[in-house]
Amino acid sequence: MNSSSTLVGSIVQSLRESIEQGRWAVGEMLPGQRELAEQLGISRPCLREAVTVLETLGMVRSLPGKGVQVMGREAAELAITAPRDHSIEDVIQLRYALEPFIVGLVAQSIASSDLDRLRLRLMDLRDAAEDDDMDAFVEAYIGFHQLLGSLTTNPIFQSLVTQAGAALARSDALLRQRGDELQERVREHEALVQAIRRRDSLLASSLMRDHLVAEGRRMGLRLELPEGSRAL
Repeated sequence: MNSSSTLVGSIVQSLRESIEQGRWAVGEMLPGQRELAEQLGISRPCLREAVTVLETLGMVRSLPGKGVQVMGREAAELAITAPRDHSIEDVIQLRYALEPFIVGLVAQSIASSDLDRLRLRLMDLRDAAEDDDMDAFVEAYIGFHQLLGSLTTNPIFQSLVTQAGAALARSDALLRQRGDELQERVREHEALVQAIRRRDSLLASSLMRDHLVAEGRRMGLRLELPEGSRAL
């Protein structure tokens, strides 16, 4: 894990402890990004990443035009714990069931600021592929998909996408990739971002299904998919 990821993790832990200890009451808005970043002595981009993680945990939610609101314990308890004996095939199958729906929702209503965040993730993915930096590529890849999950308002979706990303990070399936396969992934994500930019929900969903079928192929998996799905 690089220093940026470690820093974000420490920020998440600090904010989580503050929320659990009641520094901010349920329903209360966190201080603005600039104020809170100055209080913590961190950059605003790192703070935004930490808030995204807290959103996936159901501890806060972003309200457009208002800020970040602290959620109640009941919302946080919606997070679902996945069994520990799952396989990478199980993870990709879950993603196939979930992520096309998520990206379709996101494409319908994405804000320009969130589209910019996706484009930054895409740039990270391109740079890592060009540098053949697998650690950075995996981090950017998982971050892209977790960001998509965070752009929905459903904390269960957010939790499941986070858990799928964590399972991929623990697997070596993403690390056994050739340079040309990294470029394939970049092109697939570029097409996704373009469909989202055009607010083409159906195309975005279809492209995500294609991407996940291709992921199974690249990882050498035999996925069980519904009839009519593209065969591996």
